[in-house]
Amino acid sequence: MFRIEKTPLQGLLIIEPAVYADSRGHFLETFQDRRYRKNGVPPEFVQDNLAFSHKGVLRGLHFQIHHPQAKLIQAVAGKIFDVAVDVRPGSATFSHWFGVHLSAENHRQLYVPAGFAHGYCVISETATVVYKCSDYYHPEDEGGVRWSDPQIGIDWPLRRPIVSDKDAQLPILEALGPHQLPRLEGAS
Repeated sequence: MFRIEKTPLQGLLIIEPAVYADSRGHFLETFQDRRYRKNGVPPEFVQDNLAFSHKGVLRGLHFQIHHPQAKLIQAVAGKIFDVAVDVRPGSATFSHWFGVHLSAENHRQLYVPAGFAHGYCVISETATVVYKCSDYYHPEDEGGVRWSDPQIGIDWPLRRPIVSDKDAQLPILEALGPHQLPRLEGAS
């Protein structure tokens, strides 16, 4: 049965699609616009991405500044620990994080609204992650926060992750000014 679970961070949702299984395998709808909109997943998605990673890889925490993206994330192979951090200026939960395990076995998805930094680490031997984005990727518009920011204090299930040089150099959240955070419509 299709189910949506709210999280402590406004707009961040865990989605459990209905899975139909029998002796042949299983089937599920990974996205249906009407059903998702009706349940609080409003944006039109314009881009799908796929990432393959090995055990121990940590990607993130990323966002776009002038073109913030909402994302719908799921692991279609393997298992990840997926994290979203509220970096919406003025939000009551600014700098708070939420994490959830997504796997090919549990079929869960995480809906991350625009204004959040997003990242994940791979806890299976390999993982393939697919995610929808509500805006196009703009490389010149990238922003991010260091995965190990002590102010945020994410409890990653890895102690020594494999991180890209670029992600290792991301600043801590406290070092970012409002002009370096996602610019949401209607925000000053």
